[in-house]
Amino acid sequence: MDKIWDNYVEVKRELEDIVALMKKETKCKDKVIENSIKDLIESGGKMVRPAFVIIGSHFGNRDKERVKALGAVLELFHMATLVHDDVIDDAKLRRGNETVQSRYGKDYAVYIGDYLFCVCFKILASNASLASIKMDSKSMSRICMGEVNQLNSRFSTKLSVKDYLSRISGKTAELFSLSLYLGAAESGCEKKLTKRLWNIGHNIGMAFQIIDDVLDYVGNDESIKKSAANDLKQGIFTIPFIYAYNNDKDAFKKYLEADSITNNEVKEIIELVKQNNGVNKAIDLAQKYTDKAFKDIDKLPENEYKEVLRALAEKLILRKY
Repeated sequence: MDKIWDNYVEVKRELEDIVALMKKETKCKDKVIENSIKDLIESGGKMVRPAFVIIGSHFGNRDKERVKALGAVLELFHMATLVHDDVIDDAKLRRGNETVQSRYGKDYAVYIGDYLFCVCFKILASNASLASIKMDSKSMSRICMGEVNQLNSRFSTKLSVKDYLSRISGKTAELFSLSLYLGAAESGCEKKLTKRLWNIGHNIGMAFQIIDDVLDYVGNDESIKKSAANDLKQGIFTIPFIYAYNNDKDAFKKYLEADSITNNEVKEIIELVKQNNGVNKAIDLAQKYTDKAFKDIDKLPENEYKEVLRALAEKLILRKY
């Protein structure tokens, strides 16, 4: 369990219950599938999404078993998307560990991801209202379309901030929103409150992803810069690049016209992005979403979990560059 939860004993205890449920629900006759999923569960993720479910539920009349089930669904769905992402990206490592597709092959990885999706809906069928299942399905569709949009935008020179924001809204922010929303909605919270929690999740998710994309360009750790290199080589252009490119298209022209991008060219592009104010403008954009998130958190009803949410948001989106 990530150290982030050491200061929140009750949340940590519920997250440990969710981990146990995930292991129970993913038992399988095929031991390769079962063991690979067990490795994913134990790989050291922050468990932010199930934590959001727990936090959202504390604003209503919560059913602890239902909350546990919904938290497991959100984390298993997140894991499924990561497994499929790694297949598409041909990624070798995830959280410092060998990826499923690298260890077992792409065929097994696809089936493992599919199996995780099936487990999600099996749990939902017994633990969520029809309205929440519909909301889940819509969100899952948006997340998949976010991935498709990213795939279709590779090496595109039609780079707009609007398209990028739409992409990360589906790819990252949607699951943050859904997590807070489901916890509250399934605990009987009023519509106005569930909407506010949805918006908080959205703004945290947007800021979180933008900051991650900024860190690809300014992080001192080589493992962070490798992420930027990987994105650029695959033609995935994130917000710092988009701002810089739109500021001076000619400066990037030769790189976009080439058949591939070398390691040295990646370094050159990173410097060009900084010179063309791409990083600073991206930081300003992240701050706008950050301010919106904290403004809405301030408006939540007073209880101890409001402060837990604030502290978690600070951990996620108040980061040094």
